[in-house]
Amino acid sequence: MARRIDYSARYQHSPEQVYAALADRSYWEARVEEMRKHSENHVEHFEVTDSGIDLVLHHILPRTDLPDIAQTVMKKDLVITRKESYGAFGDTVTGTYEASIPAGPGNLSGTMELFATDTGSTLRTTSEAKVFIPFIGAKLEQLMLINLVDLFRTEAQVTATWLAAR
Repeated sequence: MARRIDYSARYQHSPEQVYAALADRSYWEARVEEMRKHSENHVEHFEVTDSGIDLVLHHILPRTDLPDIAQTVMKKDLVITRKESYGAFGDTVTGTYEASIPAGPGNLSGTMELFATDTGSTLRTTSEAKVFIPFIGAKLEQLMLINLVDLFRTEAQVTATWLAAR
């Protein structure tokens, strides 16, 4: 059974400004640099076209940093490939993401929406975690989503700081 969670990052900047950040490779490099404080990360692919933004990020989490329950399943460092796509800029920008782990016990995916608010903009992410292991799957799904919210919170702070500096 899959579990879902929503997270909304609220910015005092317009959707145009947030989208411009998403379309700027230096923004992604700054975001990855901040995340390197926690684990090894890098931008594998970045492309901006008239139809939108596509990127691939790699996150490497040492097995020793994983919770005990996750270490029982994962025998090596956790290598996460995260693919994100955002459509062309418009009233509401929509996007998708998926995170995969080679030989991993499940998957993580979601949708994103960037839209205007009275005070700036919001980037809402709806995520779904599925783990295909009997008995501990639900615990791992919940753990994934809790950690994902922490990740999104950090990324939102990096985005707000990056935008404020421009």
